[in-house]
Amino acid sequence: MNEVLAYLKSCGTFYLATEENGQPHVRPFGAVCGFEGKLYIVTNNQKNVYRQMKQNGKVEICGMYQGTWMRIQGEVVEDLRREARVAMMDANTASLQSMYTVDDNLMTVFYFTHGTATISSFTAQPKVINF
Repeated sequence: MNEVLAYLKSCGTFYLATEENGQPHVRPFGAVCGFEGKLYIVTNNQKNVYRQMKQNGKVEICGMYQGTWMRIQGEVVEDLRREARVAMMDANTASLQSMYTVDDNLMTVFYFTHGTATISSFTAQPKVINF
């Protein structure tokens, strides 16, 4: 999980895909953290992406860094604990503090219950990381 986390942080912006009624939806994300050995992402509980992840926790992430790309397939669930939101804020203060506070009743975090990350390039064999 640490290698996956470091890669996503290196990307800066990565893209999260969800599904609703058979239609994929992709949007940019940038905040990620590790907490209690799990990979976490953050969103606003008023957005469609929140509702989509609650209805179907199967998501994919894709990001690029230095001529390689990572695809993550997995399943996420919401973590309602304040400690998880604090960990996310602490890890991403610069990008999140203008949008959220830990206790604003908008910021919420999801963690991967399991996932498979594949790092690929045009010049090397894919590297697969299960977490």
